[in-house]
Amino acid sequence: MSRRLDWTRDGADWPNRQHSRFVQAGGLDWHVQIIGDTHEGEGRAAKPVALLLHGTGASTHSWRDLAPLLAKHFTVVMPDLPGHGFSGDGGFGTLSLPGMSEALSALLHDLDIKPALGVGHSAGAAVLLRMAIDGQIAPDLIVSLNGALQPFPGLAGQIFAPIARLLVLWPVVPSLFAWRASDPNVVDDLLKRTGSRLDPDGVAQYRRLARNPAHVGAALGMMASWDLPGLKRDLGRVPCRVLLIAGALDEMVPPSDAATSLSEIPGSRAVRLKGLGHLAHEEQPGLVAGLIEDAFSGRELRLGSAGRELPGNADRPAALAEPRARKAAAHQHAAGEAGRQP
Repeated sequence: MSRRLDWTRDGADWPNRQHSRFVQAGGLDWHVQIIGDTHEGEGRAAKPVALLLHGTGASTHSWRDLAPLLAKHFTVVMPDLPGHGFSGDGGFGTLSLPGMSEALSALLHDLDIKPALGVGHSAGAAVLLRMAIDGQIAPDLIVSLNGALQPFPGLAGQIFAPIARLLVLWPVVPSLFAWRASDPNVVDDLLKRTGSRLDPDGVAQYRRLARNPAHVGAALGMMASWDLPGLKRDLGRVPCRVLLIAGALDEMVPPSDAATSLSEIPGSRAVRLKGLGHLAHEEQPGLVAGLIEDAFSGRELRLGSAGRELPGNADRPAALAEPRARKAAAHQHAAGEAGRQP
């Protein structure tokens, strides 16, 4: 595959660069950003770990504003997914849903990290749920941000993956797309279709990624090998609480998908945010961070006028929610006690 992004050149102004490290795990070279301590130290308790997974075609840059907010209460771990951003490409197998889940499981094992919270955007949410179902992670809560959890309906679902496979097998396609993306209007048009409005820094990062053939090839590879029908069949086996957050203006993943997933995932809750699109966490990181913290701690979601909670699962098992809330409170208490020590 084509030359990857260069950390010295392309990463010189990368968001949260000071928290970046490069790790070899599971046969892959990973770019990972970690904010905070992953283990207890003298006189302090480790915060609960939050694992953040970006979506197809994105990278750690998409967490640039949300991650520092979450880092007040969590140790935040953010990898570039295989083939994306500055992480190495492990071949077509690592771009499938089970392959990516296994690769991430190897990374977490080598880092000795057990996330208590998973936050996934779009396809990243599907990866977290797959990992939880398969026992590769055991978080208290998974938050799906405009999660791509439902297969394309009808004929579109039958022809999309085969077409993507043909494209990814034709080596010139990623280079052609990257060449087209040298025109800023191409990326700007794609971002408009998300229904989100990003600041200039966010737009610049997406333009940079779209101009790199290796990154584009990995995104196409994910699309070509994604198995959402298999995940959909297993959603009833998700073993932890789930909060589904959908932007009402999302044109990439229909907001109605959140209601469908809500009916399929036991113990889940769903909210729809007004005026926000597919990249809601980049548009309003403060709002999203507050909802994540409320859900993890078992508090009432402080939506205010920003949106509404969708009906459904109102009778979710209390046994599922209450122990998680107690564990969250214990994490908060431990962190507070450590903070008061001289």
